[in-house]
Amino acid sequence: KFEGTSSEDSYNNDLRADFLMLFVFDNSSQKCTAVHINRDTMTNVHILGVNGNKVGTVVKQIALAHTYGNGRNVSCRNTSDAVSELLLGVKINHYISLTMDSVPTFNDLVGGVEVTVLDDFTGIDDTLIKGETVTLNGQQALHYVRSRYGLEDSSNSTRMKRQRQYLSALYEKTQQCMESNDDFIVDATLKMSNYIISDRSVTQLQELARKFMAYEFVEISTIEGESKLGEQYVEFYPDADSIEKLVIELFYQPKE
Repeated sequence: KFEGTSSEDSYNNDLRADFLMLFVFDNSSQKCTAVHINRDTMTNVHILGVNGNKVGTVVKQIALAHTYGNGRNVSCRNTSDAVSELLLGVKINHYISLTMDSVPTFNDLVGGVEVTVLDDFTGIDDTLIKGETVTLNGQQALHYVRSRYGLEDSSNSTRMKRQRQYLSALYEKTQQCMESNDDFIVDATLKMSNYIISDRSVTQLQELARKFMAYEFVEISTIEGESKLGEQYVEFYPDADSIEKLVIELFYQPKE
């Protein structure tokens, strides 16, 4: 998911990837694992020239990979390349990007999502009271997964915990909707199409969604590391051993 503005003809924009998650499908076992990537992760990011060509590399927060390109497909591909750089060259086959204002729309398509509020949202959304179990509707859902500043702990790591909690509950609610409505995936994809940028067609996205819901969902993994305050912003330095372990577990098979 990204936030900001973009231009079709520009190769420099102010869009940033606010939330990054990689989905890994194991077709042999029919299992899927998600990797939640800290947007502050420091990694190699490609700098793009006027034609979208790579003209250099810089170490930056991975969220900024999206600022190179046209803010649409070129920027999405550049972000995918940055994830590949982070994961020791593993190829990222496809990308799906959603604007942050898509959160309330999909949240309400499934009839709201129930969570137990993890943080104190006083002054941001007074309907979200820490410790209470609520069904998030509309803008509540966006506040819950997006808010950082103004909270007692404004770190992205704390926000990521809420995002994983919300996504786990959203997954369960989406499954329920699919079980009760055979046309849910088709209807939802069409209603969400204005928010989506992808290298997949609408039909291919529908097929991918069905595959995701049919496979056994294993877990949401994260990469260990350390957050430090840089010259201006927080920088997350991933642990090399944690990356290597994750890559081996998800992308390699033991030699027989």
